[in-house]
Amino acid sequence: MLKCFRKLRGSGRVLLFVFVASIIWVIVDIAVIRVSLGDVNNKLTKQRAFQKMKWAIENRQNMTKSNPPKTNPPKTNTPETNTPKTIEDAYEEEYMMTDREVSRFRVHRIKNKDNKDNVQDKKNLQENPGDDQPPPVASKVAVDLFIGDDDDPRLKNNLVKKHPKDVAIMKPVKNPPEDVEIIKPVKAPENTHVKGVAEHQAVKEELSMKEEKHIEKIQLQDTNQNTSMNEDKGAGEKVKKSETVQLNKGGVHQVLSLDVTAAPRDPNAVGQSGQPATVPSEEAALAEQMWDEGQFNVYLSEKIPLDRGIPDTRPEICAHSMVHDELPSTSVIFCFVDEVWSTLLRSVHSVLNRSPPHLLKEIILVDDFSQKDYLKDDLDKYMANFPKVQIIRLKERQGLIRARMVGAAAAKGDVLTFLDSHIECNVGWLEPLLERIYLDRMAVPCPVIEVISDQDMSYKLVDNFQRGIFNWPLVFAWNALSNDYVKKNNMTIADPIRCPVMAGGLFSIDKKYFYELGAYDPGLEVWGGENMEISFKIWMCGGKIEIIPCSRVGHIFRKHNPYTFPNDRRKTVERNLARVAEVWMDEYKDLFYGHGQLHLLDQKMMDLGNLTEQIKLRNRLECKSFKWYLDNVYPELDAPLLKAEGLIFNRGFRKCLSVQNQSFSFEPCDLAQPNQHFNYTWMMQIRQQDMCVAPLIAQTTIHLKPCDPTLSVLRWLHKSSKLKQPDQLTVENTSKLVCLEVNQQNKRLRLARCTKDNLFQQWEFTNYYIE
Repeated sequence: MLKCFRKLRGSGRVLLFVFVASIIWVIVDIAVIRVSLGDVNNKLTKQRAFQKMKWAIENRQNMTKSNPPKTNPPKTNTPETNTPKTIEDAYEEEYMMTDREVSRFRVHRIKNKDNKDNVQDKKNLQENPGDDQPPPVASKVAVDLFIGDDDDPRLKNNLVKKHPKDVAIMKPVKNPPEDVEIIKPVKAPENTHVKGVAEHQAVKEELSMKEEKHIEKIQLQDTNQNTSMNEDKGAGEKVKKSETVQLNKGGVHQVLSLDVTAAPRDPNAVGQSGQPATVPSEEAALAEQMWDEGQFNVYLSEKIPLDRGIPDTRPEICAHSMVHDELPSTSVIFCFVDEVWSTLLRSVHSVLNRSPPHLLKEIILVDDFSQKDYLKDDLDKYMANFPKVQIIRLKERQGLIRARMVGAAAAKGDVLTFLDSHIECNVGWLEPLLERIYLDRMAVPCPVIEVISDQDMSYKLVDNFQRGIFNWPLVFAWNALSNDYVKKNNMTIADPIRCPVMAGGLFSIDKKYFYELGAYDPGLEVWGGENMEISFKIWMCGGKIEIIPCSRVGHIFRKHNPYTFPNDRRKTVERNLARVAEVWMDEYKDLFYGHGQLHLLDQKMMDLGNLTEQIKLRNRLECKSFKWYLDNVYPELDAPLLKAEGLIFNRGFRKCLSVQNQSFSFEPCDLAQPNQHFNYTWMMQIRQQDMCVAPLIAQTTIHLKPCDPTLSVLRWLHKSSKLKQPDQLTVENTSKLVCLEVNQQNKRLRLARCTKDNLFQQWEFTNYYIE
């Protein structure tokens, strides 16, 4: 018995050993598989990025025809050797560098050949020291984009969602690298207007003392400067405190995700990370009182930091996109009138903090004759701390359109970037815009315009694949691309989106191309319609407009303009649109007038100004027709040139109207007879070739008269419908309803008081083209 027990006990040990060994084997096997998969994924990631980089280089080489062939990439000298680097080597160097980054947000020092630019850039960087703490990343919940500054149905239908509150906030780094110097806020002079905002900017004198003490640097050098990468090669591949990226002609680099701040951000600050802010109940009355200053929650805006963080809302692929090293520089132009202090400064800070300094030539603030005191001396003193910011003050009110022309004339950058004065630029916003212009100077890129809530100042994401369009009568709107369109064009989430009409407030354009197009029409007044004019001009004259999903800018959309118009607002906008229609829309201008704008044809009421120079400009540029624009750029628009056409059938007499020797008669209906063919136009005229049916009210008869779209006496009201339901033809400009009728006795046409059930007053066209 004892022997059996010992034997079984020995077997148990064997079984236990086998069991444990099996478990260990499974664990090792799983670990090996995971390592293999990770290695494969890393290789795939590198391969995809390399392919994208290789494509960009090859594309650039094919375009310029001045770079060496793809088998002979630009030479990159290292301390060890002068052997030229291959594309693969360049990619590996860039990939390794990005893996070693201590932080995504760093200041870039520029070493330019021009000493003046170098000094200016150094001062600007010193006044905007970096921050090792990346902003919190919000949950990416897509919402519809708000349409515009005015009343909009999307607001009423609650289609714009609030930003999610569950924002993952990252804690500040307790022990920053040794060479990172955090410049703490310095108290601003007492005469600096802060309007309740916690001032974070150091004054110029304090900052200049620290000019040589930058945070961790990435030096962006010109073409003739060498690249060196200082690194300790060992078990940990530790990175030294300074890295260098060379800017090569035809070279590429990963989009720079800059977010420079004066000090580490306070994660608990009001509105930080784009989170919604709330007004304390005891301050509700004050907040309501301050609303009218900007037509949004000015109270909360004054509480939010001027350089607050906002969530990086770009598609994830955008952070790894490659752009060319030699991108053009840009002048950013803000035009404002009586803008709220905090939003204007926050707009400027967002550009300074999140734009690569070597690409930001200057920021131009055009003051369109503001009356607020704090936008005068206080603004001058504040902006004196920023060498790249200049202020142009207009001596009388010019309006947005002409103010932009003034800013463009003063700009020194290669590209003009127009922004509204109540925006916040997101991380990596600038380079994707400049990249499109670098690849095609006639491309006009626009950022995705995201929403800053006018109620709680939260930063809201928008849905992807949205583009700007217009509805009649030239009303701007946002439109989501259909799934079929996305699939048909094999679009990815980061691909540029062809945009028939830009929103107008935020876009970049090559400066020379802007003036080749004639800039804005100088005959447009104040605000309104300029986005339609420049959009039609760009598309019809050889260019293109694109929305760039990798560029994101938040914008406060307001229901009403906080400023006044020199003339009536509605009349100003309608006049501008009529001017655009007359120059650019050819025969389709009738659709603009016919959708409720017929009153604009009265020259006594509306003076459109001289259009001669604009028409000459269009002819000189050899621009295409508006029909080409509809067919090739915006084919989805329903734009029939006629409301109805064909035979005019009388339901009571059962015959069709005919013209014989300038007089009317009735004949059996025959589509082959030209004298029975009529058009019902958007001008509400009944045309027979060049003649129109005209009523003689006094004689209660009708006759033919040469057509004139400005004559209201020639207009007939008719409920045209594709359902072909017979309806009356009513004279428009009479105090009493008078209808076209067939006299039952002599079978002639006459005018008679409208009677609802009178079949001899019921008329029907052969074809209707609108609902």
